[in-house]
Amino acid sequence: MKTVMVIGAGQMGAGIAQVCAQSGFNVYLNDMNEAALEKGMKNIEKLLARAVDKGRITDKEKVDTLTRLTPSSSFQDAKNCDLVIEAVVENMDVKTSVFKQLDEIAPAHTILASNTSSLPITEIASATSRPEQVIGMHFMNPVPVMKLVEIIRGLQTSNETYQAIEDMTHKLSKTPVEVNDFPGFVSNRILMPMINEAIYTLYEGVASVEDIDTVMKLGMNHPMGPLQLADFIGLDTCLYIMEVLHEGFGDSKYRPCPLLRKYVKAGWLGKKTGRGFYRYD
Repeated sequence: MKTVMVIGAGQMGAGIAQVCAQSGFNVYLNDMNEAALEKGMKNIEKLLARAVDKGRITDKEKVDTLTRLTPSSSFQDAKNCDLVIEAVVENMDVKTSVFKQLDEIAPAHTILASNTSSLPITEIASATSRPEQVIGMHFMNPVPVMKLVEIIRGLQTSNETYQAIEDMTHKLSKTPVEVNDFPGFVSNRILMPMINEAIYTLYEGVASVEDIDTVMKLGMNHPMGPLQLADFIGLDTCLYIMEVLHEGFGDSKYRPCPLLRKYVKAGWLGKKTGRGFYRYD
């Protein structure tokens, strides 16, 4: 595996492209939106420059990494790739459309991976003629810092595909964890209900936003309180994942808190909009 294509130049996609290029892979960073693609490339350059300033990498390593990165605005570049990692919006219709197109363009040996945080890999794979070569690679945010990658097997994912992705994850200096295809996988199946319960705790007037977060930080040694974390993730993303869990399991314990729905309807999505459970001026 020598050449990787990352679809989506947002925060996750750009981060994945960066770590792949830093690890010696030739990388196409793809986005149909030219402004988003330019922003993604600039963010990578900025993060690498910061790493040089802090002595984490040399200036030569920065230059070599950028040399291995190629901006792309066409899926046709998938013809040159051994692996394609999709990191577009968390929407099944969008993802299956991307995979259908990639399946028609990419060579027969190419593995197609999704960075989905909650959607079923089996369903995504069904949009292709190579479901045995479709797999989940759920990176954690921020990608250059976080060590975990959940590797999710779809129903038909082959052992060869899994092994190739596990080996590649080690080359990225990440820690792979094997996960079967269930709603939310491991990370969000555990994290999102905790965040949802913290929102219920606020909704029912048990404690204030600050006090709920303080309990979890000082009492449970969490680096960030659940309500602040929800703001950083995006309340719309939290709601979407809770809805996937609720629909996927049919269990009332995954029912999204009404307060979470209200905030999303108000456009209070967290840090990215300037207001969520906290204000960000």
